[in-house]
Order: sequence, then C-alpha cells, then structure tokens
Amino acid sequence: MELSELNANIRTTTGNGPARQLRRNGSMPAILYGPGTEPLSISVNILDFERSLKKSNAKMRQTVFNLNIQNSEKPQRTAMVKELQRHPVSGAFLHLDFYEIAMDRKVKVKIPVTTKGIAKGLDLGGMLQLIRREIDICCFPNEIPDTIEIDVTEMNVGDAIHVKDLKTEGNIEILTDADFAVLTLLGKKAEKETVAAEAAEEEPAAEAAPKAKAESGKPAKSK
Repeated sequence: MELSELNANIRTTTGNGPARQLRRNGSMPAILYGPGTEPLSISVNILDFERSLKKSNAKMRQTVFNLNIQNSEKPQRTAMVKELQRHPVSGAFLHLDFYEIAMDRKVKVKIPVTTKGIAKGLDLGGMLQLIRREIDICCFPNEIPDTIEIDVTEMNVGDAIHVKDLKTEGNIEILTDADFAVLTLLGKKAEKETVAAEAAEEEPAAEAAPKAKAESGKPAKSK
C-alpha cells in the first residue's frame, strides 16, 4: 500500500480569527494526536489534501498519510483522518483531526462492502438488498483493503450472506458480529408475506384501543 504524501506546517496561533485567515489563504487548521503523542497543532493546504485523496484508491478514512511537517522535531508522521469538519451549507473544509499510527500496529477501520456479478435470483423477480454497507475490521495499515467484495452470482431468492461468509486476504480480523446479515436476496412473495404479517399485528392493536375506551366509559353500577 502506497502512502499519500502531504505537507503540513506547525501552527503557532489558535482561535477563530487565525483559522479564518488560514482558510482565506487556501489552508485549513488541523491537529495531530495519538497514543503516546502530544497533540500538535498544524495546518495543511486544502488543494494538496484533495489531491492526496484523489491519488489514493481508498476513501478518506482508509487513506494512510505520510505527513511531512515543516520545522518539527519529528518531521515525518504516519497518520489517518479521524474527523473532517465541513461547513454545513457550502461543504467547505473547516478542520482536520489526524490520528498518528504506527505501521507495525493494527488499526480499526470501516471498509465499504461492494458486490460483483448478477445474482441468479434476479431473473425470478428477486431483489438484492444490501443491509450492511460497511464492515469493521482490524489490520495493519499496509493491509487496509479498498473494499470487501462479495460475489452474488450464485445467489437465489431467499439466500443471505452473513459476516462469517466474507472472505478477506492477509492478516485481517473482522470485528462485526459474525452472524450479522450483510445482504439478502428477497422475493416478491416474501415481501408480501412480511407486509401482511405487519398489517395483521397492527389490526388487533387498533381494535383494542376503541374497545378499551368504550369499556372505561361505562357508568359504574349502583350498589
């Protein structure tokens, strides 16, 4: 796995005013922290950050950055994005949280689930339903996969793929519950039965309410 190179500068000022000035100059404030690491205030160029993401095949939270920090006692740090704050209206980048990692220490990452192939059950009127779009894994930074791909070619109506059925390469530990369904192939009959069952459960409850109200409204018998 190739690291994404990104230059950064140490920030000597904090607060809203300096942060706005940074953004006007094309950069954004950021912080670097991690186990055994003193939090370090830095700034990164926004365009450089976007270019680093585009060069990487992985999504932002799966990308491993090699931060080159100018005028730092430890100029090179390996990190991943922990949080990115964006403007709620314009979507502009506001602030970055980097989490420092070590290449010989495993990290927890969410990996997107993708499918390949055309399921046989689709010709029978089935519908493929992706229940879990991301899977939690633990692995070394250089083994982070881009996606977890599932071949659905042999799936028929009523079939399901669970976490325990997933196949991964390398020293990857899946953290999501093994019995959790990732995707299913539903049929029209199953969908109708589900809707009918839900409607049947609601009807008695709806009938019980007026009945209870009527009973509570009866006048008490005189002794």
